[in-house]
Amino acid sequence: MTLAAVNDFVVKFANVNGSGSASANGMFAKSILRMGVPVAARNIFPSNIQGLPTWYEVRISEAGHLGRRGGVDLMVAMNPQTWDQDVASIEPGGYLFYDSTKPMPASKFRTDIEVLGLPLTAICNAAYTDPRQRQLFKNIIYVGALAWLLGIGDEVLETLVREEFSSKPKLIDSNLQALALGRDEAASRLGPIGLKMRRSDKVGDRIYVEGNTAAALGAVYGGATVCAWYPITPSTSLAEAFMAHCADLRIDPATGEARYAIVQAEDEIASIGIVVGAGWNGARAFTCTSGPGISLMQEFVGLSYFAEIPAVIFDVQRGGPSTGMPTRTQQSDILLAAYASHGDTKHPLLFPEDPAECFDFGALAFDLADRLQTTIFVMLDLDIGMNEWLCRPFAWDDSRKLDRGKVMTYEELEAGKDFGRYLDVDGDGVAYRTLPGVHPERGAYFTRGTSRDPYARYSEEGSVYVGNMERLLKKFETAKSLIPAPIARPAKRGTPHGVIYFGSTTPAMHESLELLDAQGIHVDGLRVRGFPFSDEVMAFIEAHETVFVVEQNRDAQLRTLIMVEGGVDPAKLVSVLGYDGSPITARFITDEISRRIRGTARTHAPLVAE
Repeated sequence: MTLAAVNDFVVKFANVNGSGSASANGMFAKSILRMGVPVAARNIFPSNIQGLPTWYEVRISEAGHLGRRGGVDLMVAMNPQTWDQDVASIEPGGYLFYDSTKPMPASKFRTDIEVLGLPLTAICNAAYTDPRQRQLFKNIIYVGALAWLLGIGDEVLETLVREEFSSKPKLIDSNLQALALGRDEAASRLGPIGLKMRRSDKVGDRIYVEGNTAAALGAVYGGATVCAWYPITPSTSLAEAFMAHCADLRIDPATGEARYAIVQAEDEIASIGIVVGAGWNGARAFTCTSGPGISLMQEFVGLSYFAEIPAVIFDVQRGGPSTGMPTRTQQSDILLAAYASHGDTKHPLLFPEDPAECFDFGALAFDLADRLQTTIFVMLDLDIGMNEWLCRPFAWDDSRKLDRGKVMTYEELEAGKDFGRYLDVDGDGVAYRTLPGVHPERGAYFTRGTSRDPYARYSEEGSVYVGNMERLLKKFETAKSLIPAPIARPAKRGTPHGVIYFGSTTPAMHESLELLDAQGIHVDGLRVRGFPFSDEVMAFIEAHETVFVVEQNRDAQLRTLIMVEGGVDPAKLVSVLGYDGSPITARFITDEISRRIRGTARTHAPLVAE
């Protein structure tokens, strides 16, 4: 029996990297949005230039579920290399769409799915003579065929094509012809299927955008004027987006001069050095990188912590360790960032859930860096950073002022106000600073990475050092009130079970909570949005007998951070870990939590998301 669903199914494209399929697959996803139905698209691609397998998964959900569900209802199999695993991933009763130009043995198919063969290569060979056109238009032809099968209106894709190629109008007609060819061939060769699209209005005013683009715009609105970076996947597009935003928003309208500085440094060490130097001078500065870059930046991060210089680092996490899986997603830099550098250091972390929070936290990070005079890490990952997400529109209050924190002014210095660069006068651990050139005679101090007294005078006296280190701890305690508070998601009835999650796991986790509730398993949820953890996090743990911690890394890094910082009994925190490089799925989370609560046996490989 074949699957039947309207506006609620998963389509997955299996292609070869470098085949030109990305734009066609993206057009398919956007056509669903134009039908008014929410989508979540994930691009899973290799780190080489071309030749290896790539997948593009489109979750279609009128209910608005934006995480990966798990399983595939319609597989578009365009890569012979991955045929067996692609066919195996189809749900029973699902559909296999493939290029049937060359016959395949019956052993390559399953009897419990419906096979939809269309001779795409033969169709292209008959319609086009240029080899590159044959390859590129094959992708457009299968989009046209899928549009007919699923009921996507002609006008939807036609509008998208005209928009996509508005700067290259000569390509519009040829792409429209390829779409029509796919529709006509599918209509003449294939019958109807049970998966259908129907117009809806569930997208609303939401926007479709990458997290890196959103974070870069947040940096502009947050007052950043300096970006120093070194290219690394998957953070490079964040720096490129900042360049584009600055070209639009940071050009003096009167003089045409750029009001920003962007430096592609010779390496990651130089990039963070530039950022720290700019922060010392009073500029709002950042770098963007991934795990290997954070490893190289450790010493300068320690200088920022101990000399108390504002800096922001956008860490777009990827699979590690070492080179790891550069184009796969993980949440595996949590401990690396929280305790970056040698000695006793702690750094605030922000955990955005989607591009909208990437924008919000991207701006907030610079206020926090100035207020706390330290490095702030914004912890994205490849899933958020490089994939387009459907999210609420960005919002900005034009009356909002940049919070520069405790900066002593010329007037205060001129009036003789006591200035000690590392002197805690308010009891919150945060000292006043001065900016270079604020006063010709007063407010100067020596910036050093060595121990010093409250007036920045060199000292290796033990009590002076201890006093300074304890003040830094007090400042970190102050940070608890500034970090975005966690967001609770209570179950429908009282329960001894809770779950903590963060970042890009959020949409899959929310769907999982619904699935668990449908099974009669009630779990309270708490989304952590930053570190240091607020008192609400520890109160949540205290209020439950068992707390699951869902994260995408092998070593349960968030769980470890909670145990270390909160003194929590390890037996109370139960890890749910998916770290195969693909975004975690709702089904995986549901199965893991259900199994552990019911005490049943695991039905899948341990610790690896499906």
